[in-house]
Amino acid sequence: MNPGTSIFSEPHADPASKPAHPLRVVAIGGGTGLSTLLRGLRRHVAVPGQGDPETEAIADLAAVVTVTDDGGSSGRLRQDFNMLPPGDLRNCMVALSEEEDLLTQLFGHRFRSGYALKGHNFGNLFVAALTEITGDFAQAVQLSSKILATRGRIYPATTANTTLVARMDDGSLVRGETSITASRRRIVELTLDPPNPAPLPETLEAIERADVITVGPGSLYTSLITNLLVEGIPAALAAARGLRVYIANLMSQANESLNLSASEHIERIYEHTRAPIFDCALVNTAPFSEETLARYAAEGAAPIAADIERIQALGVRCIAGDFASEENVVRHAAARVAGALLALGREVTPAQM
Repeated sequence: MNPGTSIFSEPHADPASKPAHPLRVVAIGGGTGLSTLLRGLRRHVAVPGQGDPETEAIADLAAVVTVTDDGGSSGRLRQDFNMLPPGDLRNCMVALSEEEDLLTQLFGHRFRSGYALKGHNFGNLFVAALTEITGDFAQAVQLSSKILATRGRIYPATTANTTLVARMDDGSLVRGETSITASRRRIVELTLDPPNPAPLPETLEAIERADVITVGPGSLYTSLITNLLVEGIPAALAAARGLRVYIANLMSQANESLNLSASEHIERIYEHTRAPIFDCALVNTAPFSEETLARYAAEGAAPIAADIERIQALGVRCIAGDFASEENVVRHAAARVAGALLALGREVTPAQM
């Protein structure tokens, strides 16, 4: 798809306005960033049996989620049951379900006591039980999603049990997501062991059919690039007919993105995909309060520079705007990000694809 002329402002996003046709959206990522985005998109998804699907902005929503976590409740289940980590997938289920529902609260509950249960999340245990019953992790995720009546489909990036391996700036190799995140060295390259795990066929089909595909927000290496190391996903993105959007992070993160600008995030992704895979980038240009800046500076973090001209030089159309929410922690403003994505989706026509 031709990204067209670069623009440097957030597109007008009227919530009452619907695209000419309901959109098919695929969101790729992991961690808090993906679940935050899904909360914003969920409100625009057609609900089967309720209302007219043709009047909704999103006809189909699919999330492709990283499965390399080896810490916390997910890591313990991965070790004890030799299964894939359910944590990020469970967060996406909760994000796509009705927040008022008691079952949703139950899936998000973390046990605070009990020798064996303390620290475990009920939703993780539920997925583990279904995995044992069905013998299929992907099927367990789909069944859990059905029970929660999620407004979208959730796919693990792969069902292969793989380990992250990072080559650091001193040449050393660090294995495992937890160890990589804890390292004080800068990541140079990320790989999977074993390499080139197979994706779910449904994932490649969803990417091929999508009108809008997003990557991010999320930790550059351990939430985003890890998905792009799965066999077939980079090629599917490179060949996709839909609009491919990178959602830039708001703040830098320790050894994953320290001192990297928004354009350099894109460049690091391209180093791993070995092909350009973005048409647009959503980049926050709104300033943060002095209090927020001081709090993050104490942790060695700072706002990611929105180097718009360098993004444009990569052939990526830049959508700049206020996409941040300042509370206890800085998060993307889910409603505004979703509105900007839908506004971009309205520009997608058969003639462009």
